[in-house]
Amino acid sequence: MRACFLNLHSLIFSQTSKSFTDHLSLSHFPLEHFICLFFPSEVCFICRSRKKVMAEEETELSDNQKKEIAKWFLLNAPAGEIQYVAKDLKSVLNNDDVYDEAASEAFPVYNKSHMICLEMSGRFGDVLVTSYGELQGNEYLDPKTAQVAIVDHVKQVCTEVRPASDEELPTPYVEEYRCALEAEMLKYVGEAYPKGSCSVYCINGKDVEGPGYDFEIVAVISAARLSPQNFCTGSWQSIWNIECKDDIQVLELKGKLQVGAHYFEEGNVQLDAKHECRDSTMFQSPDDSAIAIASLIRHHETEYLASLEASYLNLPDATFKDLRRKLPVTRTLFPWHSTSLFSLTREISKELGIGK
Repeated sequence: MRACFLNLHSLIFSQTSKSFTDHLSLSHFPLEHFICLFFPSEVCFICRSRKKVMAEEETELSDNQKKEIAKWFLLNAPAGEIQYVAKDLKSVLNNDDVYDEAASEAFPVYNKSHMICLEMSGRFGDVLVTSYGELQGNEYLDPKTAQVAIVDHVKQVCTEVRPASDEELPTPYVEEYRCALEAEMLKYVGEAYPKGSCSVYCINGKDVEGPGYDFEIVAVISAARLSPQNFCTGSWQSIWNIECKDDIQVLELKGKLQVGAHYFEEGNVQLDAKHECRDSTMFQSPDDSAIAIASLIRHHETEYLASLEASYLNLPDATFKDLRRKLPVTRTLFPWHSTSLFSLTREISKELGIGK
């Protein structure tokens, strides 16, 4: 189990902008955290160069330190894999109180950051767990059905459903724009992300009764393809903030896209690609505005996916080649045509009697 857990987090490849080549980096999780967590009865002094580890005297991590280390592992679990990490952590910690406290703090953050989709009871469909739909406690609004789901974050299930109150919903004027955009987004997501879900929320100005005032809505898309039996998982999240500026009749869009992939068959590589973009269009009727917004979202997301595919095509000839050292440590090419310049060559020639 120790080897398996180390393998789960040993290598992380990170890409944080358009250029796959410029932001491909390798990092390791803190080795001292791993050692202290798995061997709490031993004290390991790890030199900054990490060339040697010496056990000289005994120490014991406090429960709070163990909790923080456990939270780190949970929060950094790839999409759809937190339950596997949690299972190993619970076994390693061997302390239910510490584990329960770490899980209760880490799971809500993880679920919202990955915008997980949960099935609501009573045939109401699915609900996205996002900070935009969070009401109070563990309650999350599903604007499509005007229902509120009560979520058990650690078990990642919806335990109860209730109707949303009038105070939790936008006014009919704002709802007309929100609903029109949601209809267009559902069409787009159904075509582009077969296993995806989307929701549209009003996050500012939900009390606006009519023209003359600004309001803001956000469209979120979440899709995941999990295949742990084949040692791979993948996820997509996109968040589109739309500011509806009535005074200048403009809709301003701000998009944040994130793609994640994890491959761990006989290795461990994780991709985390992020991208931001902006655009604008005219503030029109609800239906026309929705069509224009959905068209812009489709354009930017398709363009970004095309750029990722282009980067992957250049991996063998560009990225992987750049990772290799072009010159030896001497910073000069090896003179294969004149190896006699090297003392080792002369010594070998002398020993073998070559050239006599």
